[in-house]
Amino acid sequence: MCTHIKYFIFLLWILFICCAATDSFAWSGTVISVADGDTVTVLHGREKVKIRLYGIDAPEKKQAYGQKSKKAMNAMVRKRTVEVQPYDQDKYGRTVAVISVNGLNVNESMVKKGLAWVYRKYCRAVFCRNWLQYEQQAREDMLGLWKDPHAMPPWEWRQQDRNVSSSTTAVVPGPYHGNIKSHVFHKASCKQFNCKNCIQGFQNREEAIAAGYRPCGFCNP
Repeated sequence: MCTHIKYFIFLLWILFICCAATDSFAWSGTVISVADGDTVTVLHGREKVKIRLYGIDAPEKKQAYGQKSKKAMNAMVRKRTVEVQPYDQDKYGRTVAVISVNGLNVNESMVKKGLAWVYRKYCRAVFCRNWLQYEQQAREDMLGLWKDPHAMPPWEWRQQDRNVSSSTTAVVPGPYHGNIKSHVFHKASCKQFNCKNCIQGFQNREEAIAAGYRPCGFCNP
């Protein structure tokens, strides 16, 4: 009997420690800036902590509804005290967390408003199944970004943007290089031949001029 009592007390002690650890894991702070619809900076004591909201992915600022998503986040949390429940740390050193203000789950609210996707790749908690239902409801009600029938998930948009960037930074070979912004072309001996935006290659002057480029006034290619 004594053994059973000791075992019961031991279990209660373990439960107490776990609860205490969980409570200490969460913390509060004031949101001092909003980067976009899923990233904020919270002042915790004297430390500025960048928070990436767990389980959601908001439109990038250059995407459709990116600015509206940021504006909605700003209205909900900026200069307000939030409760931060950390889940992880991402490769950029940001704390990945669920944040709430006055009991409102901000991550979940962004999904419900149609201003963020559930981030399928990283949302693994049990409640993510509910969030997927909220996302579907927002889609059916055509809320926020779901008004756009061609809404693109941010993770696909970022990949597309990276593909475009990588393709435009690769110089097409040729004895003449054209600046894709100024539409000026240079010969190989010109100091501007390998400038940052000189990524269009031409085989001769005629080809460059036919493409709408004009010769450099200094190297006179």
